Amino acid sequence: MQSIQYFAGGDMNSILFGVDLHTLFVPGIGIIEKIARPILVYVLLVIGLRIAGKREMAQLNTFDMVVLLTLSNTVQNAIIGNDNSFTGGVIGAITLLVLNYCMVRLVYNNKRFERLVEGEPDLLVRNGRIQMCHLKKELITVTELEEAAHKQGIRSLAEVDKAVIDPDGVISFFTKEPSTETIRHKEILEAIAKLTEEINGIKEKTGKKKG
Repeated sequence: MQSIQYFAGGDMNSILFGVDLHTLFVPGIGIIEKIARPILVYVLLVIGLRIAGKREMAQLNTFDMVVLLTLSNTVQNAIIGNDNSFTGGVIGAITLLVLNYCMVRLVYNNKRFERLVEGEPDLLVRNGRIQMCHLKKELITVTELEEAAHKQGIRSLAEVDKAVIDPDGVISFFTKEPSTETIRHKEILEAIAKLTEEINGIKEKTGKKKG
């Protein structure tokens, strides 16, 4: 079993049970740089996703999904730099958590800043009419809008009165309220079906008595 600890030139070099403690706990880059890297990447991603639009958050097609899945690997080296130490990872994680907490608090307390960072909801369907200019702005096709409606149990866009895409990319659909004539027609059909069922029951009972 190897357990060696020694100091040379003021630098700690230690090996304990085959583990290089210096590599494990001493960051490979400066603390200030270790804090600055996650902050810069965080700000860059917020700005990038804001520019890319709400559809990147919605993941409406395969291409958007691929981008979001590979994005973390793409910026990984930019966050950690030339450092694989445990301490460096802890510093980076704490930096991101604190930064995100501060951003959430700032957005919560400042509605203007919230609109600037997250954007505003956008109407994709208004009074049953598809707003093509808004679809174009959000880079959403009619087919993708129909697919999103199907996922919420809506058979056709003809049933939709209003559709809103939120800043987080979620599309909410509001179906049309049935007219008075439609409700009355449905009630009549239900009454006829119930009456038919009762008549058939009476016929069955009559037939059994004759038999």
